[in-house]
Amino acid sequence: GAELQFDDAGVDAELCLLGTEEPTSHVEARKEPSWRRAMEEELDSIRGNDTWQLVDLPSGQKPISLKWVYKLKKDPSGAIVKHKARLVAKGYVQREGVDFDEVFAPVARMETVRLLIAVAALEGWRLHHMDVKSAFLNGELQEEVFVRQPPGYEEDGNEHKVLKLNKALYGLRQAPRAWYAKLHATLLTLGSERCPLEHAVYMRSKGGSRPLVGVYVDDLVITGASQVEIDSFKEQMKNLFKMSDLGLLSYYLGIEVAQTANGITLSQAGYAQKILEKVGMAECNPSQVPMEPRLKLVKTDQDKKVDSTQYRSIVGSLRYLVNTRPDLAYSVGVVSRFMEAPTVNHMAAAKQILRYIRGTIHLGCHYGRKEEEEPRLVGYSDSDHAGDLDDRKSTSGVLYFLGTNPVTWVSQKQKVVATSSCEAEYIAAAITACQGIWLSWLLGELMNKEQQKKLMKREQHKVLIKVDNKSAIALCKNSVHHDRSKHIDVRYHFIRECVEEGRVTVEHVRTGDQLADILTKPLARVKFLELRERIGLRA
Repeated sequence: GAELQFDDAGVDAELCLLGTEEPTSHVEARKEPSWRRAMEEELDSIRGNDTWQLVDLPSGQKPISLKWVYKLKKDPSGAIVKHKARLVAKGYVQREGVDFDEVFAPVARMETVRLLIAVAALEGWRLHHMDVKSAFLNGELQEEVFVRQPPGYEEDGNEHKVLKLNKALYGLRQAPRAWYAKLHATLLTLGSERCPLEHAVYMRSKGGSRPLVGVYVDDLVITGASQVEIDSFKEQMKNLFKMSDLGLLSYYLGIEVAQTANGITLSQAGYAQKILEKVGMAECNPSQVPMEPRLKLVKTDQDKKVDSTQYRSIVGSLRYLVNTRPDLAYSVGVVSRFMEAPTVNHMAAAKQILRYIRGTIHLGCHYGRKEEEEPRLVGYSDSDHAGDLDDRKSTSGVLYFLGTNPVTWVSQKQKVVATSSCEAEYIAAAITACQGIWLSWLLGELMNKEQQKKLMKREQHKVLIKVDNKSAIALCKNSVHHDRSKHIDVRYHFIRECVEEGRVTVEHVRTGDQLADILTKPLARVKFLELRERIGLRA
């Protein structure tokens, strides 16, 4: 067996790590019992999985080096849950066509995860969470790959030999694809079928009552009507893989999930707190709105430039927070436009968002139980007109609810310049229709297909899009104002086809009830707080 090779490397005893710090090398890590134990567990897992075999390096082959990566696993409160040591291959030296071919592997979109949660909340189902231990080690390689022996764990007398991989290691370019192929084949043998619209979602077979499974790399979210079937599925998975049954879903991809009798709430309070601490604003004065009304930012700002790396780090962190905070979508979208050369004005706008987060840190999306017979998919479509002062493009706002539960939201600058408010609203409505059609198809796959098809034929169960511009609605339904609309890009006439075929229904809504307004412009405090409440955000 392998034996630990101690190497002083001139490191003083004073540099021994405490259990609350992450080491930077295996030399430091092996001095702390917690990290040494974590490394040995990782190696035991690899050996037990028949991942590699010790061989002489064939001529013409170049071995890939390995390194140790250390991570402290913490819960939302910051308490240490686990010391994690991962042996990772330096995959960046791999050559396409030699060491790997295909690398793509699907993961569930956040919209899909939210739709799955919304369906579970409406039906009163419980969400369960399972994690595959060392998932990538299960992926079977198609290529010949050789790696060096783990640093600090070279075998006595065979230091010159290398390891030939039978299965994937973390860091290899093809590792995610190999793992997904293995998991996909396993789920099919268990009687699940893959959703054709979302390849990271698996559902019960026709006529069965198997659970719905959402896959994000090694995290499995499981839900369904039958607890017996869910328990059976869990046992089957445990027999095939080394699994951690984490019970009811409570923490997923940095998102805190609270399941109660009244529904399910998603928030990112812990993640938001980390952002504030990282930028030194944990004790800042809170703000009531994320962006001041009528604020206009431009790229040609002549003010002093700020550190672009820090600015990008802040904005990148904020973008992930938008996954549970539609109230931030517009303001974060605006500050994302100035990544290249940010100035003090742009940084001030980003810090205003952070001050708003400081006062609303526990805010999140709530998904309630079903009140009506069959919840309908309802979308809100809105747009400003030429709001970007640099290129005069408009901003589209798309917001979809399943019943009263928000499932997807988008605030993005349009691809073309709209010459009128009618055109801007029409383009936004076309984008909304595309999203609505996909959501309705995915919902039909997740639920009983035949029942969903019957419901979709009824007028009250078609995708409903609410628009507050009557001219845009007229343009959706009829080829009116031809002389003023003939220049509109052909792709945006997709919504007219959807309306004619009866796949969507477009309805007028007064501006005061246009919930997507929060995604297209900075609003005054009273209006902003009212819409925030109405779209389902609560602490």
